[in-house]
Amino acid sequence: MPAISISFNRFLLLLLLHTAVIPAAWGQLPQFNPQQMDWLGDQIFANECNRNFSCLTSWNEGEDFPSLGIGHFIWYSAQQNERFEETFPNLLAFYKKHGYELPNWLEALESPDSPWQSREQFLADIDSQRMQQLRDFLGSTTELQVLFIVERLHDSTADLFRGLEPSQQSSVETSFYEVANSQPPYGMYALIDYVHFKGTGIAPSERYQGEGWGLLQVLLELQGSAANLDDFVTAATRVLERRVSNAPTQRAEQRWIAGWSNRLQTYLPNQ
Repeated sequence: MPAISISFNRFLLLLLLHTAVIPAAWGQLPQFNPQQMDWLGDQIFANECNRNFSCLTSWNEGEDFPSLGIGHFIWYSAQQNERFEETFPNLLAFYKKHGYELPNWLEALESPDSPWQSREQFLADIDSQRMQQLRDFLGSTTELQVLFIVERLHDSTADLFRGLEPSQQSSVETSFYEVANSQPPYGMYALIDYVHFKGTGIAPSERYQGEGWGLLQVLLELQGSAANLDDFVTAATRVLERRVSNAPTQRAEQRWIAGWSNRLQTYLPNQ
């Protein structure tokens, strides 16, 4: 089985380039060193795939899209209109931005859309040469996927607080930075993973019965309590349980709540 690992030297170079252009607003957030980024990538890969190489190209039962890479990035086919934020095309653009060469068949696609129209079609292709090339590529470039996931949190920070009432904005922003600085590196891991896992909570499409389940909703749930990691996990648990209660019956989201709860527990040290 191919190894899943991060090239320390290449990661160090990427991290140096990354920190050289960090916007001033990020200065309040703790930064990961290369070893912590390696740990972060392993945590996310364990959360999404139980560190299973074959899971790098997946299409979960009950979903309408493939999930790819250590972060299970979503890829939609042409004309597909879904509730959840698509992330794989942005990851491919991120690879190109950082000078990575994509597998030839990915480069040759005429559009950024997924070539698979259904789960059955995807599974029939699972052992094809192009799918093997995709797994090998994703398994050998985990350092870029981790950096992409980290930047997703950083890029959304300003938008998290925009549109809130001034008093509410102050409370949410305070909670955000209190969690970020809790028990390093676990506080930042919790924020980064939750945004990757359940989104920012800003997108109007990511709602059931008018209620979201992203990081913004967790921070709003925290209002009036100390924003430590235990409180963050408790608030996130309530938000996800509310999502399951509000979800359309046909989605049967209750089947996922135990796994989601287990993932939240990894935000706490010594769990």
